Amino acid sequence: MKANLEDRVTGCLVGAAVGDALGGPVEGWTPEQIAERHGGRVRGIVGPFHGDAWRTARPIAPYHKGDGHVTDDTLMTQALVRVYAKVRDHLDAYSVADHLVPDLIGNPRWIPELEAEALPLQRIFLAEKWIVARLHYGHVDPREAGVGNIVNCGAAMYMAPVGVVNAGNPAAAYAEALEVAAPHQSSYGREAAGVFAAAVAAAFAPGATPSSVVEEALRLAKDGTRAAIEAVCERAGAFGDWEEALVPLREAVAPFDTVGPRYREPSLGARRPSRLHSIEELPVALAMLMIGGGDFERTVLGSVNYGRDCDSIATMSGSIAGALGGSGAVPAAWADEVARASRLDLHGPAAELAAVTREVFARDTERRRAHEAAFTELAGVR
Repeated sequence: MKANLEDRVTGCLVGAAVGDALGGPVEGWTPEQIAERHGGRVRGIVGPFHGDAWRTARPIAPYHKGDGHVTDDTLMTQALVRVYAKVRDHLDAYSVADHLVPDLIGNPRWIPELEAEALPLQRIFLAEKWIVARLHYGHVDPREAGVGNIVNCGAAMYMAPVGVVNAGNPAAAYAEALEVAAPHQSSYGREAAGVFAAAVAAAFAPGATPSSVVEEALRLAKDGTRAAIEAVCERAGAFGDWEEALVPLREAVAPFDTVGPRYREPSLGARRPSRLHSIEELPVALAMLMIGGGDFERTVLGSVNYGRDCDSIATMSGSIAGALGGSGAVPAAWADEVARASRLDLHGPAAELAAVTREVFARDTERRRAHEAAFTELAGVR
């Protein structure tokens, strides 16, 4: 069991980083634009979309997306792992205020896309900077700070560690992720964070499959998020190859997506709270997981070639596929190159999080037994 847990935690976190790095250079483009730029579908690590002009070419500048560089998805995921390593127990909204925010604004780190050491705050997107503005400068109640932010996948993209700590317990992962995401997101953005964490936790269950992961996601998901996952995954059932599914999956998720057909030109209704809508990334990630049959390479390459916010889609699908298959499921050549190019230790955080997961389970067991003893005495049951 020890080898199984550690190996699958490694597969989850390394898989997420690899998916992120593969999707980064083609983020924001359509499948057609991606194929035209690369002479066909992306099959591995590729360079920046604009080549050597990445420093100045709009709309990418000044980020070096490509060549194995991870993006803010992985930077935020590793930051959350560091919070778990410090707290060594379940997290809540106050953990974000007390530990995550100081980490983002007080500890310079190597930022692959900037090719420089900088504060993580200087790389993360505006929707993530919101956490710092609201908690550090605004002193807003952490449980309410996410209200007012644009609704997007920002919180969901780094929730894999919550699923790991609650491995095998999707309902607990869902509840904890909703609490951790509260300072960051509201509405369907927060809901997606909960459902994604639940999907990761479900992937750790003995005998888990892509179908069982999706079933657990649907069991817990609410409102438009549930409807979107159901519609997109049902559409995915007609395909055994992701290339054929790229356009149909987009058509299936379009009614729930507020961004609209032009990813870089969001509609006027984009990113506003709603009970009818969903982020695009999570339903598509789950659909690619099903089409790929849980195979890491097929799942992630489908996610990457989908385009649009494909680094986050591939981060999510890669983490789940990695949790299902373990570290051996992630191509070693990709993992090694991403670690080298990004100057990141991908295995250390996984080992740390696995240790924390064991400690949290031991604490949960003690707390559960104390509750059982108290209730037995109170209710007179045996």
